[in-house]
Amino acid sequence: MINVLFFAELQEAAGSEKVDVEADGLSVNELKTRLKSTFDLANLDNAMTAVNEEYSNEDTMLKSGDIVAFIPPVSGG
Repeated sequence: MINVLFFAELQEAAGSEKVDVEADGLSVNELKTRLKSTFDLANLDNAMTAVNEEYSNEDTMLKSGDIVAFIPPVSGG
């Protein structure tokens, strides 16, 4: 089981700050595809991804117990 954390607008779109997903052996990119089909996460591709508190890329492979965080870009005014 992978723990997925959403921040800011992604949290609102998913309707939760955290979900548990069976994604052992998937890449970050494959996890994103799965999440986009489950939730209304149109901006997920624009978010930074961290796995176990370290920024990662689309090819990072996930294993059970990982914590994946999706952090949308921050803008100021």
